[in-house]
Amino acid sequence: MTAPVLTTDRLILRQIGEDDLDPHMTLLNTPAVMRWLGGVQPRAVIAAKHAASRAGFAAEGFGFMIMEERATGEFVGHCGLRRIIHPLAPNPGDHEIGWLVREDRWRRGYAFEAMRAVMDWGFAVHRAPHIVAMTCHANEGSWRLMEKLGMRRRDDLAFHNPADPPEENPTIQYAISRAEWESLP
Repeated sequence: MTAPVLTTDRLILRQIGEDDLDPHMTLLNTPAVMRWLGGVQPRAVIAAKHAASRAGFAAEGFGFMIMEERATGEFVGHCGLRRIIHPLAPNPGDHEIGWLVREDRWRRGYAFEAMRAVMDWGFAVHRAPHIVAMTCHANEGSWRLMEKLGMRRRDDLAFHNPADPPEENPTIQYAISRAEWESLP
């Protein structure tokens, strides 16, 4: 198990370790959780994402992390901060947040709690000038969370992804600057 990077009242956020692939495949790579992210992915794809996160931590000190419940020690999701890598995004290299929560832990506020900690970390420690988040326009739950985090929709950063079905286009982005984040209550 890897050491904690961040803690919240209910969560431990830690780097993704070599032993996290199997629980990730079981708990997060499900049709419901992956609905807006291209569906269930092959093991090799998830393994590559884990490797990319570990490489991000080695290179820049941040990446995606495992979310564990403090009370139970159970793996409940993953989340983090990375550079935008989507080849169609008009803002490559920006700091991007993201999250997944396993289905039986939905609607408990874990994503909000984790993302507040990640955004604090991104602005305070990694000195991000702004942070973005992206989703498809049909994923209302995701963009509602972005709004709850104080982010605002940036139509100038939206893009069409031909790999996604028409009902999921465009990919939209929300953003918040460091100054905006620091002024939130």
